[in-house]
Amino acid sequence: MAGRLQGKRAFVTAAAAGIGRACAIAFAREGAYVFASDIDEGSLIDLKKAGVAETFKLDVLNTDSVNEAAKRTGKVDVLLNAAGFVHHGTVLECSDKDWDFSFDLNVKSMHRTIKAFLPAMVASGGGSIVNIASAAGVLKAAPNRYVYAATKAAVAALTRAVAVDFIAKGIRCNCICPGTIETPSMLGRAAAQGPDGMKNFVARQPLGRLGTADEIASLAVYLASDESSFTTGGAHVADGGWTL
Repeated sequence: MAGRLQGKRAFVTAAAAGIGRACAIAFAREGAYVFASDIDEGSLIDLKKAGVAETFKLDVLNTDSVNEAAKRTGKVDVLLNAAGFVHHGTVLECSDKDWDFSFDLNVKSMHRTIKAFLPAMVASGGGSIVNIASAAGVLKAAPNRYVYAATKAAVAALTRAVAVDFIAKGIRCNCICPGTIETPSMLGRAAAQGPDGMKNFVARQPLGRLGTADEIASLAVYLASDESSFTTGGAHVADGGWTL
């Protein structure tokens, strides 16, 4: 079924690669007018060939820049928050700087975008916010993912808080909890572990393979569309059975 987002305007963060990029393309394919943003502006250019309407540089760590982006785009019907960073290590390897950066990028960036885009959504009668969380931290612990898990648990809580506060205003807010997804970032982490890195990532997957960004984008399309109009505040798992 095509045209599931026809007539909707969508704003996507971290759209230069991985899940954010796949979501921007999937939204455009389903008929949305998509604004794709990322700090890596150069990697956004070819998204227009995939149907994305507008691309521009955005640093989600900068409140003024986020507010300016909201003014530039005007009202959107869908906000997809995909910016994030995976810190490797236990509490003993997590410095104050690591902690602050992880929470700033993984959680506070969503606070910034939601606060900036939500008023126009409310004024226009509603909208859908989709946050990328993780199965790690929300549903299960993962080794050496101390601060990452803490941030993703916070994303799930943030999601529920927004959902309950604005449910009567036509706003739906959900998060997606992916398992291990094959993205440039993930491939870099696997390579850093040496020649067996990729094999180790795959070995822990019950399905015997990694997930794809397109599979996560398919779930994001559902949550962005009117098909999920009775769904809000949820943490939706797409992890290939990792948390079973």
